[in-house]
Amino acid sequence: MRHGHNRCGGMHMGPRGWGRHGWPGGGWGREQGGGRGRRRMFDGGELKLVLLKLIADEPRHGYDLIREIEELTGGAYAPSPGVVYPTLTLLDDMGLIEEQKAEGAKKLFAITEAGRAHLDENADEVAGLMARLAEVGKMRERTDGAPIRRAMGNLRQVLQNRLTRDDVTGETLLDVAAIIDEAVQKIERL
Repeated sequence: MRHGHNRCGGMHMGPRGWGRHGWPGGGWGREQGGGRGRRRMFDGGELKLVLLKLIADEPRHGYDLIREIEELTGGAYAPSPGVVYPTLTLLDDMGLIEEQKAEGAKKLFAITEAGRAHLDENADEVAGLMARLAEVGKMRERTDGAPIRRAMGNLRQVLQNRLTRDDVTGETLLDVAAIIDEAVQKIERL
C-alpha cells in the first residue's frame, strides 16, 4: 500500500495515532508510514453513514468532513481524501446529499430528505459509529504516546548499540531479557 492512500475506507495513522507495533505512535490512524494489516476504522458503508450524519448536522465541504472526523478523534484518525471524495460522489449519486452553491472551488454538500430518511432508518448504527469516533478520541486523550514513543526509541537504540558489539555473550542476552521482563512486570502492575 502506498503512503497516503487507502482505497477501502481504511484509516490513516501515522505520527499521531496508534502505532503499527501496538503502542501510540504510528500505523493505526493516519495513513502514513508503512506497515501491513492495519485496522480500518470504517468500512465503506460505515464511512457513508458517518459522512451523511456530519452533513446532516450542517452543510460541509469534503475537507471540512476530514477535519471534523479528525477533531472528533482527537487527531487519532482522519480519512483520506482518496476515500472521502469518492464517497461524497456516491452519496450524491444516491440522492442522499446534494451540492449547494458555494464560493470558490470547494463543493459544499447538504443532506436531502432521502438522506435524512436513510439516517433515520440506520439511527442505531449511526449512533454506534459516532460513539466509536468519540471513544477513539477519549483513548487518544488517555494515551498521548509522546513519552512512550521517546522511551521506546531509546530502548531500541540502546539494544541495537549494545547487542551488536563484539563482546555480546549468551549471558549478556539473558541479562538484557531479564531487565526487559522486569520492566514488563512493573508496567503490568501499574
